[in-house]
Amino acid sequence: MRSIRLTRALSRARHAAIGAAIGGAIGGFISRNAASTGGAIGAFVGAMVGETRVTARSRIDRVRERGQKRAERPKP
Repeated sequence: MRSIRLTRALSRARHAAIGAAIGGAIGGFISRNAASTGGAIGAFVGAMVGETRVTARSRIDRVRERGQKRAERPKP
């Protein structure tokens, strides 16, 4: 199992790259400078989304595990 720190870092990097590509493409329709700015803003937003997704996913997984443990307990 991967550590939460490694998973969070990989998620941030993946989403930052996707955000930078999308922001750069949208800004590229306007001008070269807008492409650079759009890429930077897109990377920042993507990193924030990547951070949030991992923390939300880990919480959801913990709740599921607790629910399965409760369901597996024998009833009195």
